[in-house]
Amino acid sequence: MSVVEERREADQDIEEVFGRVPEFFARVPDYLLPAEWASFKSLVLSDQTAIPNKYKELIGLAVSGATRCRYCAYFHAEAARLFGATEDEVNETALIAKNTMGWSTYLNTLQFDYDAFTAEFDQMAAHIREQMGVGAAA
Repeated sequence: MSVVEERREADQDIEEVFGRVPEFFARVPDYLLPAEWASFKSLVLSDQTAIPNKYKELIGLAVSGATRCRYCAYFHAEAARLFGATEDEVNETALIAKNTMGWSTYLNTLQFDYDAFTAEFDQMAAHIREQMGVGAAA
C-alpha cells in the first residue's frame, strides 16, 4: 500500500472517530500519520489499556497544567468529562498538579539528596503499610 493510500485510510478512520480530521492530525506528514494515529487511538482512546480512559485524561490534564499547554489542557479536560469525570475530579486534578509542581520546585531548588530522599520515603511507606496492615510491596 502506498503512503498516500495509508494516509487516506488513517484519515477515514480519524473522521469516523471524531466526525472530522482535526487540523492537528491533518498537518502530520503523510508518512507519519498512520503510526501517529495508531498510537493515539490505541493509547488515548482505547478502553483496553491498564488505566481507564477517564484517569488517562485526568493524568493528561495534570501534565498539561504542569507544561502550561493550553491546547492540551483544553483537550484533556474536555476528554476527561467525555469519559465521565466530574467537575470536582477536574478541579482536584488541577490542585494535585499544583501541589506536585510546588513540591518539585522546592525539592529541586534546594537540591535535596535524592538517595536520602528515597530512603526516607521508603521508611515512611513501610511505616504506613504496617499501620494499614498491608504486606510489603512486591
